[in-house]
Amino acid sequence: MFSPEGPSLRELAVQALSSVERGYDLLAPKFDHTPFRTPDSVLDSVGRALARRGPFGAGLDLCCGTGAGAGVLTRVCRESVTGVDFSDGMLSVARERVRPAAPGPRVDWVRADARALPFGPAFDLVVSFGAFGHFLPRELPGLFGQVRSVLRPGGCFAFPVVAPPRPGSLGYWMLLGFDLAMRVRNAVWRPPFVMYYRAFRLGDVRRELQAAGLHVALEALPEFGRRGDGSPRVRMVVANLPH
Repeated sequence: MFSPEGPSLRELAVQALSSVERGYDLLAPKFDHTPFRTPDSVLDSVGRALARRGPFGAGLDLCCGTGAGAGVLTRVCRESVTGVDFSDGMLSVARERVRPAAPGPRVDWVRADARALPFGPAFDLVVSFGAFGHFLPRELPGLFGQVRSVLRPGGCFAFPVVAPPRPGSLGYWMLLGFDLAMRVRNAVWRPPFVMYYRAFRLGDVRRELQAAGLHVALEALPEFGRRGDGSPRVRMVVANLPH
């Protein structure tokens, strides 16, 4: 499915009926051949935007998956890059995919839950790509509190946000249908598989980041252009911890 190297429909069904952790362990070897991976165009655009703000010292890729975001960090961080994820399978792929280069930052991989990070204030930059659908809205205060706790004074939390599809458009109905299907699945099957595309709303995100003590700014990523009303198609959220 998706490509000859990607997962079959049966493999996706087995993943969807598993827990989030087990599902990604199963999907990991073929994850980079699915549309669930953040596109290189978004990764590269965020990398260029961060390079204009950097360089940084130590970087953390939150919910790193197969290491796509860690690859961005190796280009903008001088000291070290750490990827954290709770899927052993995804981390195994990341270790093979992203290898430290000399000269370059040290690269480490840590298995942990983003809601209970095993770090002190050790990072100048935290990034995350495509993982926030796995967190319910009520979990955002705890998640952003964890990010704040691992940032050094003056540190930055950055991630891309794609503008939601217009109500009534094909994309709108596709995402709505997916989220409804996931809610039905979680109502009748255990363990739950939390993945909702429409639950991560920019207004709520800004409010919770500010409540966590971070100063929030939005930067348009110009490579993706603007919609008919002039709003950016893709933004980068930049949340800074004051000095």
